[in-house]
Amino acid sequence: MSDRRMAHLIRIGNSQGIRIPKPLIEQAHLEGKELKLQLVEGGLLITPQIRAREGWEDTIKQGMAAHDQEAMDEEWLDLPLASDDELEW
Repeated sequence: MSDRRMAHLIRIGNSQGIRIPKPLIEQAHLEGKELKLQLVEGGLLITPQIRAREGWEDTIKQGMAAHDQEAMDEEWLDLPLASDDELEW
C-alpha cells in the first residue's frame, strides 16, 4: 500500500532532518528503530536497520520451551561414546 503523505526537511543546527508523519512511521514499522539510508535512482530509500542475530535469543527460548528441552537432552546425553574404530566415515 503506498501512501503519498509528504515528509519535510527541517533545519537541525548545521544539518537537516526529515520530519516524517506518524502514520507513515507506524505503517513502515520504523518507530524506535535505527534507520538505514540508501541512495537509489531518483531518491532516498529509508528502511529499518536489521542487526545480525536480532531476536535470536527469544526465538531460541520459545523453541526450547515448546519442545521440552530436558526431555530432548535425555535422549542423547546417556548414549555411549563410539570409538574411532566404530565410526563410519
